[in-house]
Amino acid sequence: MNKEAIDALIEKNPKLVSARAKLETMSAGNYCLHRSWGFGKIVDYDEANDRIIIDFEEGKEGHAMAPAFCVDKLEILKPDDVLVRSRTEPDVIEEMIKKKPADLICDILKTSDSQAMMTSEIERVLARVIGPIKYKKWWTATKKVLVVDPRVGAPIKKSDPYIYRDEPVKPEEEILEQFHGTKNSKQKILLGEKLYALSEDISVVREEMPQILEELTDSIANAKSLSQADRLHGVWVRNNLARDLHEDVEILEPSSASILDSTVDFSELAAELPATYFKRYLDLIRRTYPDKWQSMIEDLLRNSSGKFTSECINFMLEQELNERISYCLNRWLNEQTIKGPLLFWVVKNRHSKKYADIIEPLVTPRLLAAMFYAIDYEALQNASTRRIPLADLLSDDTDLIPDLLAEANVETARDLAQTLLLNQGFEDLTKKSLLARFIKKFPTIQSLLAGEAAESSEEDALIVSQESFNRAKQEYEELISTKIPENKEAISIARDHGDLKENSEYKMARQDQDILLSRKNELEVDLSRARVTDFEEATTEVVGIGCVVELKEGSTKKTDNYSILGAWDSDPENDILSYKTPLAQQLLGKEKGETVTTKIGGNEEQWTILSIKRWLDIKK
Repeated sequence: MNKEAIDALIEKNPKLVSARAKLETMSAGNYCLHRSWGFGKIVDYDEANDRIIIDFEEGKEGHAMAPAFCVDKLEILKPDDVLVRSRTEPDVIEEMIKKKPADLICDILKTSDSQAMMTSEIERVLARVIGPIKYKKWWTATKKVLVVDPRVGAPIKKSDPYIYRDEPVKPEEEILEQFHGTKNSKQKILLGEKLYALSEDISVVREEMPQILEELTDSIANAKSLSQADRLHGVWVRNNLARDLHEDVEILEPSSASILDSTVDFSELAAELPATYFKRYLDLIRRTYPDKWQSMIEDLLRNSSGKFTSECINFMLEQELNERISYCLNRWLNEQTIKGPLLFWVVKNRHSKKYADIIEPLVTPRLLAAMFYAIDYEALQNASTRRIPLADLLSDDTDLIPDLLAEANVETARDLAQTLLLNQGFEDLTKKSLLARFIKKFPTIQSLLAGEAAESSEEDALIVSQESFNRAKQEYEELISTKIPENKEAISIARDHGDLKENSEYKMARQDQDILLSRKNELEVDLSRARVTDFEEATTEVVGIGCVVELKEGSTKKTDNYSILGAWDSDPENDILSYKTPLAQQLLGKEKGETVTTKIGGNEEQWTILSIKRWLDIKK
């Protein structure tokens, strides 16, 4: 766009005066980035129709856009922008991608007005320059290079940006400055770890080392904000740095062994440790507790998840405990105490040659039963909508159910299929998809399940009013959104109070949890069985749900009027009976003049039906 065109546009729309500088950049030859259509190049300006013409790389060539419309949606890129250069000088950019990754990041940072960019901003550029998939592996490797590049200030926290420095600074000097400047104990530990990772020759900071060790030790020993895992991590960082000054770092207090001795929950500590220290943690337990380390690591394995599960297995294999691993897995399977994350590891590694001797004997229908149990248990414990990894794996791995049913007979398969139907951890569509895998191997399951489902559906249905259904649903939603989360928080707070064996607050909170989860499970089952009615189908010919019945009690002249309504509508004080009550069950289907007998507590009572009316008619 030329000056005359911009003047005319602003005269027509005075609000654009503040965007003059942006409009002046909308000239042919400049590259741009649109929120929806991506990267493009301005190729012309149609003055007659007041349109800039843009060739977008994602298929919209010769696209006409009104400058007034796109002024706040179109980013005009500078000639030195890396994305522009990837088109104007592709060989240079390709060379940097392959051989000089830090140079490429420096060039990206330099084009920013502040010479600083958040990780997410850099990744958006890289996705366009390198490719949305290829850049991820490249970026992971490049971040390690940037940590030691004096031109770049790498972020300490995720919320910090990458910074391009006009004057290069040695990484050790920058980290030392941050280390001495921060009062945050956890931050001090992380900076100490970075310092150790950077210094191939620790003598670079030898003069500073006594003060570094003193500050670290003080943070580990006295900071109230640190967890046991933070303290153990800090001890290991301190010991790594101290080995250049001390022959035996284990004598430094607090020691890693002293932190273990003051730990209540070893599994919780493991879950909070950085993954790179898992093996060191297991070896520390072996050295600290020579008489009971094996049983401790077995317990850690039983409660493990993710990478820590593999680390526990590999550690036990290194200690030649192959048979013990097999024994534990078999025992936990038989006892149904094996947990979801460990089952996830077993299933995920079932084709691994390394673990074949351990896993192959477990790949049976019994393993599938344990998976269903673990998924159902986690669903009942889970108050949020968080996904269940084991359930997702079972759904995504199409070979898993056929593998686990390879040795099953039709009865076993049917029992497992019925277990699946009752499972709380799967949505209905997922259940149907998983059942199809059962039916493919055992076609008769379809008819068996269809017949039983039809039979049980009618028997198990609960006829309820809309009002009572809404009350039950509201109670369930309050459990999910408020009561169960509050209870989890109460358990967490009570756990922090110390020894769980003597902790009455913890025990009470856990008892409350059992009650809440039991009620949650009960409501889920009841709501799934509920069939809402408006009582319109009630008649006056026979007693049914939605009728008001006038009864004569025995041989007396006393009469009572009872409304027979839904399963959750009982209100004895107002003479409203659930159709599930013994008297209502005897009355259903009976006509005027008939007599029924009820037996309650050994006493028989007779009731004669004098009249039948519709509850809706009386309610009006």
